[in-house]
Amino acid sequence: MDSFSSTNVVLKKQVKGESSVISREDVAVKRIRTEEEQEIANRKPSLIWKGTGGWTAASILLANQCLATLAFFGVGVNLVLFLTRVLGQSNADAANNVSKWTGTVYLCSLVGAFLSDSYWGRYLTCAIFQLIFVSGLVLVSVSSWFFLIIPDGCGDGKLSCVPATSMGQAVFYLAIYLVAFGYGGHQPSIATFGADQFDESKPKERNSKAAFFCYFYFALNFGSLFSNTLLVYFEDHGRWTLGFLLSLGSAVIALVSFLFGAPGYKYVKPCGNPLPRVAQVFVAAARKWDVIPVKADELYELEGPESAIKGSRKIFHSEEFEFLDKAATMTEDDLSHQKNPWRLCTITQVEEAKCVLKMLPVWLCTIIYSVVFTQMASLFVEQGDVMNSNIGKFHLPAASMSAFDICSVLVCTGIYRQILVPLVGRLSGNPKGLTELQRMGIGLVIGMLAMLAAGATEIERLKNVIEGHKVSSLSIFWQIPQYVLVGASEVFMYIGQLEFFNGQAPDGIKSFGSSLCMASISLGNYSSSMLVNMVMKITTKGDKPGWIPDDLNTGHMDRFYFLIAVLTAFDFVIYLFCAKWYKPINIDDSQGIEMEKQEDDVLAKV
Repeated sequence: MDSFSSTNVVLKKQVKGESSVISREDVAVKRIRTEEEQEIANRKPSLIWKGTGGWTAASILLANQCLATLAFFGVGVNLVLFLTRVLGQSNADAANNVSKWTGTVYLCSLVGAFLSDSYWGRYLTCAIFQLIFVSGLVLVSVSSWFFLIIPDGCGDGKLSCVPATSMGQAVFYLAIYLVAFGYGGHQPSIATFGADQFDESKPKERNSKAAFFCYFYFALNFGSLFSNTLLVYFEDHGRWTLGFLLSLGSAVIALVSFLFGAPGYKYVKPCGNPLPRVAQVFVAAARKWDVIPVKADELYELEGPESAIKGSRKIFHSEEFEFLDKAATMTEDDLSHQKNPWRLCTITQVEEAKCVLKMLPVWLCTIIYSVVFTQMASLFVEQGDVMNSNIGKFHLPAASMSAFDICSVLVCTGIYRQILVPLVGRLSGNPKGLTELQRMGIGLVIGMLAMLAAGATEIERLKNVIEGHKVSSLSIFWQIPQYVLVGASEVFMYIGQLEFFNGQAPDGIKSFGSSLCMASISLGNYSSSMLVNMVMKITTKGDKPGWIPDDLNTGHMDRFYFLIAVLTAFDFVIYLFCAKWYKPINIDDSQGIEMEKQEDDVLAKV
């Protein structure tokens, strides 16, 4: 052990010596920097202080999110009715196709997050994926105008469209999946880019960063409010192309405003591909499978303030997944391979891998909630479409009922920020009020109540079916409780997820952390599609119509809602164990507060 300790010290001295040589060369090349400025540069090597950032830059990004969401939901919110009315698909097939498409949207967030963290950076990733998004909307508008909406005004529930050609359907599907790729890739990057505008080492900006995620989700829902009211009205009355063109205009404005705000943004350089870094930890640990990990203070780490991961702060050691500590345990064989990260990793690199493993159980528990959430874009709309939606002579589009979800989100966000946080903060002593994990748990419970409300509404709807009529006499406003409950659950679940996964992700994979929230929605949609298929396969045996048939009046969609409620309750129990087990990331940011005033003075000179 004595020889090991001396070897460890020698290696640390060598690494420290290399750092000092680089530092002297850097000073020789850039003599205009003072020692104080160089210290700040070493402290935050990833930031490029091109603009002031703060709320001015963040407000532009919030507006961008609002306009982009308006454009996206202009296509997505009524897609299930477009597939049934224009393309002639069955209710079950249309619901499945919408679930798969929505799943693809959010699965693409992983692609955007990877490119953002690894190579392109947040700004470039946002710009490129918004261009793809706009291209998809152009193609959606063109395909509906020239190939699908024939005759003009068809697809309103009364006038049938001419069966679409294979060419028309192919162009339309290419278009909506371009929209999915563009919007999905843009989402995690814009959320993280907005958070980058605030420096969490400063207490004031740390609070602003927490508030940003609330306003981010507020902007998302405010944008979708327009889609769920005016655009849905146009589309429900057969003016599909006009609705798509308005979505296109909103996306173009969003892109232009984003590009014009470039001089005021703060930028973070990409930290390199995280996949090899994580793989190196597992390979190095596997190579030392028979090595007993040393104590935490003897594990290998670089000297000085910088970590081995470019642009990332150091992370303190944690006790979980102790077998991975073998990757940072230095043996005598490592001396001849001291620059080979596939044999020896730093504590920070090991902790980055641990963070990913620790977040996964919590993330998996959020997938069932996304099954609840996706019903709004599919079965809720199909349910409302066979309810009495006439207000005098005015026909209320079924998809516009999601406006109650949006209003619920907007109201509940205000209540949470202005009333609940201060009240709970005083009672618990936590200035944030409820923790992110507590909020996500509350979101699961409210989501379960939403499914129970939807099931109760369906039971009542079936009681009021008029024989020989497709539409029940029950008012569509019976759906309000299920939409309001889903909206309230979103405030707790999705805003909590955004804060949790972004805050708990190491610096090198921040966009990946934000993308986990969207990936949860993605897998929730795919899970919903598989669940529908399984339920229909089981319940249609013996020539029975099944729970979700083409004629919903002969089915039992209420039982499907109750099934989701039971699955959510079971998931909540598992979530409680995962949340109790989870230990937060411990970032080495000890110098942040002390350096705040010093840093501001130096940056003002630069």
